[in-house]
Amino acid sequence: MTLKVYADRMSQPSRAIIIFCKINEIKFEEIVINLGKRQHLSPEFLHVNPMHQVPAIVDGRFKLFESHAILIYLTSVFPGVADHWYPADLFKRAKIHSVLDWHHSNLRRGAAGYVLNSALAPALGLPLNPKAAAEAEKILTSSLSKIESFWLENSGRFLLGSKQPSIADLSMVCEIMQLEVVDETDRQRILGPHKKVQKWIEDTRNATKPHFDEVHKILFQVRTMLQEKKSARAKL
Repeated sequence: MTLKVYADRMSQPSRAIIIFCKINEIKFEEIVINLGKRQHLSPEFLHVNPMHQVPAIVDGRFKLFESHAILIYLTSVFPGVADHWYPADLFKRAKIHSVLDWHHSNLRRGAAGYVLNSALAPALGLPLNPKAAAEAEKILTSSLSKIESFWLENSGRFLLGSKQPSIADLSMVCEIMQLEVVDETDRQRILGPHKKVQKWIEDTRNATKPHFDEVHKILFQVRTMLQEKKSARAKL
């Protein structure tokens, strides 16, 4: 049976799963769960993921949610996935796990919190929250500094000194790409000082083209929509 991927491309981890499947030629059916329309709260989706979150997958009779667990499953089950994504070397795997755990406790808290409270909240029926955005920006800035000074400290182009990307690179870069929907001045203020991070993002993008660009198109469409709404409000 064909793998089913339940996703919303506005979701950072959803994009990571979709790009991974495409770059590794894993056949799958993408089932859109529109978060803005609250489809993740539907009774139908409850049977797929009782936690009401995307992404989630169904592979035959097997169901799984949480993006990092899904990425590890895909690398382990589907033949033809290159070793660099999730190396057989247990020491390298352990290091990748440390990055993935750090991601959820640090970078994701900062990036997701900042983007939601500074830009995306109205699309989800929530008010913007400048105070929460400011707090999240502190976490995000600290996380970007740690990526630059620690996770990217070795000579390789990717995390942990690797010459090719792992699932950790893909997951974290998709997280940072969410900044594309905020005002360009804010994005430059946050990312501008981190030259190594910017190069790492570009290297990951190039390693996963053309799928990276195709899957991230939605962010640029949303950014244009938000800019148009902001301009319309300014004219009132």
